[in-house]
Amino acid sequence: MSTFQDEFAELTRLRESNGSAWDQINPESAARMRLQNRFRTGLDIARYTAGIMRKDMAEYDADSSQYTQSLGCWHGFIGQQKLIAIKKHFNNTNKRYLYLSGWMIAALRSQFGPLPDQSMHEKTTVPGLIEELYTFLRQADARELGGLFRALDAAREAGNEVEARSVQSQIDNFQTHVVPIIADIDAGFGNAEATYLLAKQMIEAGACAIQIENQVSDEKQCGHQDGKVTVPHEDFLAKIRAVRYAFLELGVDDGVIVARTDSLGAGLTKQIAVTHTPGDLGDQYNSFLDMEELDVSEMSHGDVIIKYHDQLMRPKRLPSNLYQFRKGTGEDRCVLDSITSLQHGADLLWIETEKPHIGQIAGMVNRIREVIPNAKLVYNNSPSFNWTLNFRQQVFDAWSEAGKDVSAYKRDQLMSVDYDDSELAMEADEKIRTFQADSSRQAGIFHHLITLPTYHTAALSTDNLAKDYFGEQGMLGYVKGVQRKEIREGIACVKHQNMAGSDLGDDHKEYFSGDAALKAGGKDNTMNQFG
Repeated sequence: MSTFQDEFAELTRLRESNGSAWDQINPESAARMRLQNRFRTGLDIARYTAGIMRKDMAEYDADSSQYTQSLGCWHGFIGQQKLIAIKKHFNNTNKRYLYLSGWMIAALRSQFGPLPDQSMHEKTTVPGLIEELYTFLRQADARELGGLFRALDAAREAGNEVEARSVQSQIDNFQTHVVPIIADIDAGFGNAEATYLLAKQMIEAGACAIQIENQVSDEKQCGHQDGKVTVPHEDFLAKIRAVRYAFLELGVDDGVIVARTDSLGAGLTKQIAVTHTPGDLGDQYNSFLDMEELDVSEMSHGDVIIKYHDQLMRPKRLPSNLYQFRKGTGEDRCVLDSITSLQHGADLLWIETEKPHIGQIAGMVNRIREVIPNAKLVYNNSPSFNWTLNFRQQVFDAWSEAGKDVSAYKRDQLMSVDYDDSELAMEADEKIRTFQADSSRQAGIFHHLITLPTYHTAALSTDNLAKDYFGEQGMLGYVKGVQRKEIREGIACVKHQNMAGSDLGDDHKEYFSGDAALKAGGKDNTMNQFG
């Protein structure tokens, strides 16, 4: 990143080269604006953030405690506030990303209104949200740097050289709010060509990491819903290649592809895979089909029969014209999916599970690592899991197996508030607290995300405010429950005019109009009540 002095020197030379017509252009003001807009295109962002992810992946390979995290955000403002909070609490954004959830786009951003997570929303909404998120993150950069520039001016006017040097150092060492986004492309919204076209738009908007799943695109279901239908490996690999070509065409050579398998919960397939020789990839896919051996004389009208290892077999076909896998093959299919994806160009894995169980995840990852030692996961710490119940039951089962007395607990009622202060509940909560670190160490999880947390926080905070404001608390419900907390906890958007860009606008007015600028931030601005 160029320093303020570098930009100032370059712009001074540029002004001089343009003669008197540029006399009213202030190189320092232009230098400030350049620093406030470090990323001029989405491709600049994609290239920058891809480098961050690759560095983080290498550091995780060397030390599994160096895992990464993200939260799903459904609006640019939510993503912006998340990164502002991270910088405030931790002083940096290292190993913290954003996640873009197809579920939340369907539920909150479609012009059709709220939709289930079945790829029915407009696919252009995906790159649109990526662009929106980065617009808000870049504005966060401009806002914070604008405050530093005003502090620099104040120090200069006061003749305080020590303070001026301190502020200058903060400007030169400024850490951007722009971080990697792992973006959900669902099953590609069509064939490989459709996947390529959408991937290009996502990358051009700034995505350095694209997550794609092995479901049938026109039958796609949420990973935690029933009725999921997978495709043969060759179909999925064509889409992985399509995404890689999109990255390469746009010059993001180290773009990241996350290959997601839904096979653990998917008992159906739409197609019987093409196979040429026993043991090839198509043959391995078909080996999981629920089939029965039969003679030609036993065939019924309309039956589909395949020759499988010198036997005539009838795959079980449902009235929906889908084929069924054998029960209990989900983990084996996940392992094969994962190995195959990594061998054909994917960088990271995503295994969608039905519960957060480290042993289950590790069992599959260890099998994958027998073939690909540095295999690592992106894992969904999903709100679809009842974390409290799952971990209380895991502790209950561990205690039972160890011979510990569990007579004070009823396993099927462990969600009860009556257990909240119990020894079992406290041990379960500790396991939840350390789940990310433990599973990164034991189960190869490089990136932990929560797909739709801000969907839930928006609902919860709105419920709390509505209960108080429309009830007996009245205006105190807002003041005590929201504004006073914002002030006490240093929430930046308590100065909502500043957050929306009023100070940035005033800076620009001064650059453009000098003393004639009509500013909004004078002594009568009510924002001054907040210090």
